[in-house]
Amino acid sequence: MDLFAVTFQSVIVLLGIGVVGFLIVRRKVVSENALGTLSNLALDIALPCLIFVNILSTFSPADNPEWWMLPLWWLLFTGIAFALTMVFMFLSHQKTRREFAMSLFFHNGLFFPLAILTGMFGSSSPYLVSLFLFMLLYPAFLFNTYPFFFGKPKGVNWKRLFNTVFVATLIALALRFVGAQSYVPEFVLMILGMLGAMTVPVLMIVIGGHLAVDFQKKGKLYTGEILKFVLIKNIAFPFIFLGILLVLRPSSEIALLLLLQSAVPPVTAVTIFTERVGGNQSIVNQFLVASFIASLLSIPVMMSLYTLFFTL
Repeated sequence: MDLFAVTFQSVIVLLGIGVVGFLIVRRKVVSENALGTLSNLALDIALPCLIFVNILSTFSPADNPEWWMLPLWWLLFTGIAFALTMVFMFLSHQKTRREFAMSLFFHNGLFFPLAILTGMFGSSSPYLVSLFLFMLLYPAFLFNTYPFFFGKPKGVNWKRLFNTVFVATLIALALRFVGAQSYVPEFVLMILGMLGAMTVPVLMIVIGGHLAVDFQKKGKLYTGEILKFVLIKNIAFPFIFLGILLVLRPSSEIALLLLLQSAVPPVTAVTIFTERVGGNQSIVNQFLVASFIASLLSIPVMMSLYTLFFTL
């Protein structure tokens, strides 16, 4: 199976699970009130378990001496993405410019790449550990910066800075560096591994469920803004980053991570963030759904272009 087909299959699996979540909430199989609990289960329990097990199982400091550079590459990516967002946001309508900018900037940098890399290389691939280390600072950054797009900055949320994902990553890295990973009982790793396997399915069900709730609220269809958003987010962003990668010429692993980050849809939490700051939640949902659907083709195309210049 070629890379286009593997990537397409990975994306459509994600969207298919999201559709299941949409249907079970729409048909009242799962209560709307249960979505918050499921989200906490995925983010605060399952995801840290997934990261902990993968680092203990596949990460080797000796084989990856430059692992510490991965968060620095994320900082570079974030700086470039912010600059592009500040430029492209002025193509949007003034009334919805803040929602447009926030949806462009905050990307689904963990779960989409996680599913795609798993489909390409398997669930025990070192690429997954590289992804986790690359995204180490993103959760704290995300939850502490989104209010700035609406001119409502808040104080630092220390709980978000030292979130369970960050703590689990640090503990796993510490165990690997002192060589104590062998002292973790196998049955503990099996338990944590089974919990971690829930991460992506539960999160996609939650995403689909939230969309089912939001779709019950009738709102205006912003066709022109949606088209502009998809063209910028799904096409312009990854093409610009591909050009930057051809100039910088990083390792193939770094290039793959950076291109994936630029090509994925917005993080699904943007709808929650928009609601918290009193923005237009309807248009954000439309941006999200349109970008998700467009990614069925845009991400596989970008991955195919990647192989023309870099070796997997």
